[in-house]
Amino acid sequence: MTNEHTFVICAYKESPYLEKCVQSLLKQTVASKIIIYTSTPNQSIKSIADKYSLELFTKNGGSIGKDWNNAMSFVKTKYMTIAHQDDLYEPEYLENIITSFESRKDTLIVFSDYGELTEQGYRLNSTNLKIKRLMLNVMMLSPRARNWRRFILGFGNPICCPAVSYNLDLLNDFQFNEQMKVSLDWYAWYEISSRKGRFQFVDEILMYHRIHEESETTNMIEDQTRTREDLEMYELFWPKPIAKL
Repeated sequence: MTNEHTFVICAYKESPYLEKCVQSLLKQTVASKIIIYTSTPNQSIKSIADKYSLELFTKNGGSIGKDWNNAMSFVKTKYMTIAHQDDLYEPEYLENIITSFESRKDTLIVFSDYGELTEQGYRLNSTNLKIKRLMLNVMMLSPRARNWRRFILGFGNPICCPAVSYNLDLLNDFQFNEQMKVSLDWYAWYEISSRKGRFQFVDEILMYHRIHEESETTNMIEDQTRTREDLEMYELFWPKPIAKL
């Protein structure tokens, strides 16, 4: 087992998908420490933690960013992936991530390509996913150039948060924005992109992000939170008249 990486699963309330997420992490070709964090402790989460002999940590939550920061506070390894309870990982995810980190010691984050998991099944090649892949491949033309990374991020957020792993040795003071509700991952890449170091993209679908009606992202889109926060993000990259286009 590697002592260098931790999967920390953010569990919330009673998800019917949590156990499948745990199982996908246990099937990794490279073993890792796996822990569960929740701000909503309940018997459902506890029973899954007990079933798979996983440590369960709790703290008072608040926002999504607060929960992610809480989860990160329990990680003691060099590398970390924040796994979302609804998502699934291919067995080779971690092996590819660790190989990428070890190939370039200045790597800040590594992220893989991803697909979406809907009620209708796997969605791998939607127009949205194709655009994101194009943006990421263009970003990788100069993965250490801070201005280049931020230029690409100025057109949108192509990086899927649960597909990202972090080098905590280089990001030991990093914290997620606790005020934002939806675009906090985009803001995180904006903040990390200003740091000296490298981004790495594994151009292979190694995880699946679940899209369903009960998800927090879906709820935030419906109440226009995403629209407001996306505008805030565009205004970080562009003059306001352009950002509003």
